Amino acid sequence: MSRTPISPLNLSRRALLQGSGALVVSFALPPLRALAQTPPPIPPALPTRGLSKSVAGDAVDGFLAIGEDGRVTVFSGKVDLGTGVRTALTQMAAEELDLPLESVTVIQGDTGLTPDQGPTYGSLSIQNGGAQIRQAAATARQALIRLAAERLGAAPETLTLKDGTVQPRSGGTGIAFGDLLTNRTFALKVDTTARPKDPALYTLVGKPVARLDLPGKITGTFTYMQDFRLPGMVHGRVVRPPAIGATLESVDEAEALALPGVIKVVRAGNFLAVAAETEWGAIKAAAALKPRWSRAETLPDQTKLWQHVRGSTVTKDDVTSQVGDADAALKGAAKVLEATYDFAIHTHGSIGPSCAVAELKDGALTCWTASQMTHALRRQLAAMTGLSTEDVRCVYLEGSGCYGRNGHEDAAADATLLARAVGRPVRVQWSRADEHGWDPKGPPTLIDLKAGLDADGGLVAWSSQFFVPEGAAGNVPLVAADLAGLPHETTLAPGNIIQNSAIPYGVANVRTVCHRLADTPLRPSWIRTPGRMQNTYANEAFLDELAAEAGIDPAAYRLRSLKDPRGREVIERVMALAQWESRPSPKADLSGDVLRGRGVSYVRYELYRTYVAGIAEVEVDRRTGAIRVPRFFVVQDCGQIINPDGVRNQLEGNVIQTVSRVLKEEVTFDRKAVTSLDWASYPILTFPEVPEVVMELIDRPAEKPWGAGEPSAAIVPSAISNAVFDATGVRMRSVPFSPVKMQDGLRAT
Repeated sequence: MSRTPISPLNLSRRALLQGSGALVVSFALPPLRALAQTPPPIPPALPTRGLSKSVAGDAVDGFLAIGEDGRVTVFSGKVDLGTGVRTALTQMAAEELDLPLESVTVIQGDTGLTPDQGPTYGSLSIQNGGAQIRQAAATARQALIRLAAERLGAAPETLTLKDGTVQPRSGGTGIAFGDLLTNRTFALKVDTTARPKDPALYTLVGKPVARLDLPGKITGTFTYMQDFRLPGMVHGRVVRPPAIGATLESVDEAEALALPGVIKVVRAGNFLAVAAETEWGAIKAAAALKPRWSRAETLPDQTKLWQHVRGSTVTKDDVTSQVGDADAALKGAAKVLEATYDFAIHTHGSIGPSCAVAELKDGALTCWTASQMTHALRRQLAAMTGLSTEDVRCVYLEGSGCYGRNGHEDAAADATLLARAVGRPVRVQWSRADEHGWDPKGPPTLIDLKAGLDADGGLVAWSSQFFVPEGAAGNVPLVAADLAGLPHETTLAPGNIIQNSAIPYGVANVRTVCHRLADTPLRPSWIRTPGRMQNTYANEAFLDELAAEAGIDPAAYRLRSLKDPRGREVIERVMALAQWESRPSPKADLSGDVLRGRGVSYVRYELYRTYVAGIAEVEVDRRTGAIRVPRFFVVQDCGQIINPDGVRNQLEGNVIQTVSRVLKEEVTFDRKAVTSLDWASYPILTFPEVPEVVMELIDRPAEKPWGAGEPSAAIVPSAISNAVFDATGVRMRSVPFSPVKMQDGLRAT
């Protein structure tokens, strides 16, 4: 069944707020034959030049709009990537304004409608984005009660909110929200001192709510980015260089242009693409082009990757912890242990390749995108096209989950260049090879560790060095702009990839350093739990090495040096959940064809928020070297829980995705380009390999909510490494833990 085209509406945010009695985002309903694919409400397109002003991030009206019927629309700069954020934000706003869930609608990531709350990453959507919306709603609540008190001649404390009205606590007729506001706007700054609702009175927050997006996804009526259509839209396909750094010397267009439905071949510098009436027509035309490219070999030899990383120029050293004198303590230690860990380059591996639609009309650009950072993408597209930022609008539509910067932004740039060249709306759908070959990558990470023990096995000194890329956050350069030689806004910020390089344990002498590297193979970018996963992996696995050397149970070894009571609680509770058997690791009996073990790991995310402890159970096939994780236990304390069901979804997703990354995933490349261009060369976990995830949540309603989208992923690699060691006596220090590496380790023991 084909999708019915969705027409953009010629309305602005102002028109939405001032036009009718209730704020309604409209959309075109398909005919009956297409009801199985009914699209959700689509925010309006940019109508004319100069009307896509930035939305104020410090005003109540930037976050909330109230209709005459009391229904509320929430404008969120943070977006739902399939993580349940929309549901949680709906709960938070509805709770604060005492509305039923069905009376709240959330519009996400539309730069013409929503404030810039920063990219959706770092497990900050609820912690920061939701907190801002809650504060705006608390300010609105306060203002509504004040206005009603003036109207009714009543004291504010005698009034309450209920179902879109302000009414006396003692009962009686209330006043509808919409009747209290002039032009249905608050005209107020967000009051940072406005007191949110008492958690003891919550009726929605903290309660499990089924995700609002699931019915449409289950029934096939949900419209993903890949499903979006515009009237008059054509399709584009980009022809990529065969080698990174290659230049386009010439192209024979004749055969491609002779194909039916082909509209144009577009060349701008090294950017080469075609536009056609159909997607298949664009694919065939791209294949028919005969480009000639220069030779290029810009990548290092993969077999010498870690020599390359270690030999790269260091632009800066970040000392992430300095306690006591680690060097002196190491010299005086009874025993010194050293180890090196490495973590491979990963691709995002989005199941559906990236897609975008762009339209350039009346001097203004509208781009429909699955970008996690629509406001930043807006600035990048403006820089690339020479348009003012106010003449660019990016509208978020959910795409295939990426949990990091995959190809969505680059597909948007592709579509934009083609739309400008063709003069019609253009949809660009990447191929699997495009996605694996050209999305930014989770960079390689190399870690050297050294620790000193006293005569009783106590940890007296810790020293570590991390080799990390200079840029792995901010705006990653757009491939299209780079190939076309166009300007692009690039802010390759270091980000938080240095977080969790320091350790959460009380040790008298600690020094941890992150070396920023100038030269990282492929475009480095964030991928789920960037840096924090790699850093925690090395630290927690090495801590297990110390526990084994001391002959002490690894969970007990952690508790000896951990003073934080909330950290101790998650470890103790996961031990109880998994029925942990206290003993040194590895097991005494390492015989048999299938070896079984368990390993523990702990993190306080970024050393200041979400606490997580986990225990992995593994099975190792001695004959094949294959590692399986049948069960994973996890306990998490993320402060106040908004939606327990959503948090459980995140824990399961984190564990499953990271087990895949640890056991299977690695980008391969030659001197020219990425070679792992399909699921055969870049395998991921299959359904029969998915572990059972046994979890327990610690809810603290009186605390601030922290993130759940990343923290539990950070503990998975080290928990598996520790479990493999427990089962086999072999320490896995190189991700992925492939069968070949496992067999090599077994042969060496």
